[in-house]
Amino acid sequence: MAVPKRRTSKSKTKMRRASNSKMVPTGFVECPQCHEPKLPHRVCTSCGSYDGKEVVSVD
Repeated sequence: MAVPKRRTSKSKTKMRRASNSKMVPTGFVECPQCHEPKLPHRVCTSCGSYDGKEVVSVD
């Protein structure tokens, strides 16, 4: 099994972990049909439309 030859310094550890903090959550966009907030590139949960067409029937 591979074992590091030298101890990883605090600086290197923190630099490696810092790249994860730069990731930001996806923003919401407005649905063009019902103007409700929805995730981009997803079917709208309130009206069931995607790309201007009704894909899912919502009760």
